[in-house]
Amino acid sequence: MKNKIISICVSLVIVFLTLGLDQWTKWAITKTFALHERMEIISHFFSLTYVQNTGAGFSLFEDFGILFFALLTIAALVVIIYMFVRSSDVRAQLCLALVFSGALGNFIDRLRFGYVRDFLSFRIFGWDFPVFNIADICITVGFGCLIACMIYDEVQERKRWRT
Repeated sequence: MKNKIISICVSLVIVFLTLGLDQWTKWAITKTFALHERMEIISHFFSLTYVQNTGAGFSLFEDFGILFFALLTIAALVVIIYMFVRSSDVRAQLCLALVFSGALGNFIDRLRFGYVRDFLSFRIFGWDFPVFNIADICITVGFGCLIACMIYDEVQERKRWRT
């Protein structure tokens, strides 16, 4: 029980810190940059570029509208909370906290503005990667770590069966 309480507290700290960072950076970019304004930070690699994304990741499904994304996000948040509560794996809970924070950060934008504020722009091998934000990083890292934990656990389980 003590570990569960600690996990919940650490997860809440993760959510509040990353959500705060996400919202603060989005606020800062909108106060500093005009829409589509770009500032190159690392020549031919990294720029700050303020864009408004009405779609999902990589601007997919832009024509689906805010109601679709609101309902999808609410469903995702409910599933994340359910998975968090059901899990006894602290690693998974921390990963889910990151995903929750990112989903909530973009959800706040959609409700307030009707779009998500994106601003991190990378050019990799001559290709412009889609512009993203801190919430997107939280979702990606959270899911990536969750998958890595699952793969690790599967490998460990297979090793136990071999011996």
